Amino acid sequence: MARHLKTSRDAALRAEDQAKIRTTVEGILADIADRGDVAVRELSVKFDAWDRPDYRLTDAEIQACMAELSARDIEDIKFAQAQVRNFAQHQRASMTDIEVETLPGIVLGHKNIPISAVGCYVPGGKYPLLASAHMSVITAKVAGVPRIVTCAPPFHGKPAPAIVAAQHLAGADEIWCLGGIQAVGAMALGTETMRPVDMLVGPGNAFVAEAKRQLYGRVGIDLFAGPTETLVIADDSVDGELCATDLLGQAEHGTNSPAILLTTSEKLARETMAEIARLLTILPTAAVAAKAWDDYGEVIVCDSDEEMVEEADRIASEHVQVMTRDPEYFLTNMTNYGALFLGPRTNVSYGDKVIGTNHTLPTMKAARYTGGLWVGKFLKTVTYQRVTTDAASAMIGEYCSRLCLLEGFVGHAEQANIRVRRYGGRNIAYGTAAE
Repeated sequence: MARHLKTSRDAALRAEDQAKIRTTVEGILADIADRGDVAVRELSVKFDAWDRPDYRLTDAEIQACMAELSARDIEDIKFAQAQVRNFAQHQRASMTDIEVETLPGIVLGHKNIPISAVGCYVPGGKYPLLASAHMSVITAKVAGVPRIVTCAPPFHGKPAPAIVAAQHLAGADEIWCLGGIQAVGAMALGTETMRPVDMLVGPGNAFVAEAKRQLYGRVGIDLFAGPTETLVIADDSVDGELCATDLLGQAEHGTNSPAILLTTSEKLARETMAEIARLLTILPTAAVAAKAWDDYGEVIVCDSDEEMVEEADRIASEHVQVMTRDPEYFLTNMTNYGALFLGPRTNVSYGDKVIGTNHTLPTMKAARYTGGLWVGKFLKTVTYQRVTTDAASAMIGEYCSRLCLLEGFVGHAEQANIRVRRYGGRNIAYGTAAE
């Protein structure tokens, strides 16, 4: 039976925090819908101390940001983007339009149509997370989205050069220096200066995530996102330093980022906790990571790999790092996760930044029913039908007529009956079923 050596913060307290956020976001979105650019500017000044006549960056400003980066910086960004683009292109190639004759004269098909306009939020208030530009803009571009808008907050009082460069090199059509609720609200609702988009994607803080949740329906979204989560599954084939490093490497995202160790070795569990305590004395981001570990860290000891799979699927973590003698066992048997990182040679940071898979992934147990952001999220798979012969229309019409009347839909039945009469030569009385 699984045993907790360390537990996380009470779920009721988490729910209380979320309720406060929900109320704040609701009021701000209503203000943006009512007052447009005026509200957006006031919010930007209030939350980011950032005021300018137009928040969209000019070509000259974009080039100035590019010029602030070294040749190596640009080369590294291009390398990461090439990996993301390559994998996204393979994903896109796997999605084909189809057309098939299912019965003589009955042709059915589907097409994959790109969404017309997508808004990509790139977090950057605390850390300039340029990798999020790769993950959202490039993936949308490969899908064929014709208009891609990006928003990122100012960093230290100005546009973050690395984020701007990443947005530009990824192919964004409009780059705005705007953060928080005001950014996603403006993209979704539209203002006097920003045309609305059809879909919002990209990670963000709790307020951005809640804004996306409240805007869902008016626009599409990628995921109902929460704080970054990491789960390390390990046995005694690895050591505590490796496990501790991988846990804290994600805990530094935010003070409410869950980091969980799942292991069959109590010795490894205790070594990992000791290593975490040691690393927190030297980690530059320890103030954030320590709070996350104190409030949201967990250590669970299981009796077997089978029990670890059961626990891991219950947790349904965003990131799952598997460092066991047989990591393939977890790939074969696990069903609830955002992304798997198999073996000690890989890690979540590779996926976050450069290896090529998308880092926008399901959190808060959403991995039970969805995967992460990928090319398919930017495509609408829509169907069509074509009936090519009189005989086929009459034949399918007879079935349709009878089935409609089973449901009491006489008008529906008549849509079928009129075709049975015209194309099949059958004299069916109005409102009766074809025999």
